[in-house]
Amino acid sequence: MGLLYVDKTENIINVIENGKYNFLSRPRRFGKSLTLSTIKEMFNGRKELFKGLWAEKNWDWDSTHPVVHFSFSSIGYKELGLEKAIEKRLKEIAADFNVSIKEEGVSQQFKELISKLSEINQAVLLIDEYDKPIIDYLDDIPQAKENQKTLKSFYSVIKDSDPYIRFLLITGVSKFSKVSIFSELNNLTDLTLHPRYSTLTGYTQKELEHYFAEGIDEFAEVLSPSKKELIELVKEWYNGYSWDGKNFLYNPYSILSFFDTGQFRNFWFSTGTPTFLIKLLKGRRFIDLEKTEVDESAFESYDIENLDTVPLLFQTGYLTIKSLGGFGIYCLDYPNREVKESLLRHLIGAFRNDSAAYSTPIVIRLRKAFLENNHERIIEIINGLFKSIPSHIFIKEKEAYYHSVVFLVFQYLGQFIDAEVNTSDGRIDAVVKTETHIYILEFKLDESAGAALEQIRKKDYAEKYKLSGKKITGIGINFSSKTKSVEGWEVEYF
Repeated sequence: MGLLYVDKTENIINVIENGKYNFLSRPRRFGKSLTLSTIKEMFNGRKELFKGLWAEKNWDWDSTHPVVHFSFSSIGYKELGLEKAIEKRLKEIAADFNVSIKEEGVSQQFKELISKLSEINQAVLLIDEYDKPIIDYLDDIPQAKENQKTLKSFYSVIKDSDPYIRFLLITGVSKFSKVSIFSELNNLTDLTLHPRYSTLTGYTQKELEHYFAEGIDEFAEVLSPSKKELIELVKEWYNGYSWDGKNFLYNPYSILSFFDTGQFRNFWFSTGTPTFLIKLLKGRRFIDLEKTEVDESAFESYDIENLDTVPLLFQTGYLTIKSLGGFGIYCLDYPNREVKESLLRHLIGAFRNDSAAYSTPIVIRLRKAFLENNHERIIEIINGLFKSIPSHIFIKEKEAYYHSVVFLVFQYLGQFIDAEVNTSDGRIDAVVKTETHIYILEFKLDESAGAALEQIRKKDYAEKYKLSGKKITGIGINFSSKTKSVEGWEVEYF
């Protein structure tokens, strides 16, 4: 496959021309590193690399600057320790410019490097994945705090080096409190939610259809009945990220992987299974992520000792801004099908104390049972959901486990068949629709199947589906916390 570059140089020049000190938070694999590499080559005057791009005719190629390009993902801090790794990288950069560093300590060495480079011209500082030495140790808070302290010292010299700096851009996944990391950089412009830069990284729908037109035409013949339907399917799977509630974007890694393989798969999620995040969500019983509402303060900081679930999910890319309401309220939701399926699969595995790899087969079997109107098979599959959960855990937290597993499974089922599940005061209702049937399921814990069916009758759940022309089936299911199994079930047709 040939090479392709989606031209973001106009956006990049807007950033450079509108502010000196900048910070950008975006999820992993979202084009942050490529953005910094592009800026580096622009300030290096590499005009030949930008032939045909917007920057070719709109950038001063004669004005070059020494670039300090610092990527924390590749300096080897786990092996060397953070301070030694930073020191090693600073000396490598110094050697590239034939200057020597004599000071001791990373902060003073950094300051000396910037000062000496400014003798060539004002320096450009590009710092990628600034937060990786912290988020890699969220399960080891003492080490995370030690790394945080080192980074704070490292960045502290930037403000005093202002005369020597032409431009600064720091990128990362998380937005830690400026007090704890960038205490001296009170003039740092946060581009994360800035409406002017909402499409700086990621691909818009317009960019997708323009730059990937050849790939769309190629796969339309194989994967869908028409080009229009393929575009809609790609959009459902991979579009949906937004930082302003208006412009929606594709994750570059996912979309490039799709056009490379021609397969609809969970590419982005598989590049880094969020073990720590899954444990956090399980521990807090945070399972209903859809249509989460927060105000702007939720995005302002990230405290490693007191992680707030919603900002964490937003900054890491598992939730995104879908709309802005009145009074500064943001509505967050899953970005797309890829993220929703992947996260649900891992959460089901976590709650069942089983591998996430078995979650999808279970849901596919449940889908088949509904399509075949096989009531016994439906109950059999639901019965098997709880087998792998250790008894002592289930007995201790029976209601939390029971409701969590059922809710997650039926949410995931909704990705493969028309299914919906709602929670209210610990009660779970599920509705599953096929071409011929509508199933209304009511679950009870340690009561009776009759009581579950009676609730369907009493609240007249079937009424809203009477005009559908489909056969309406109510299933009342009672689950025993003692045996971890379905104790009884009853069916009634409406």
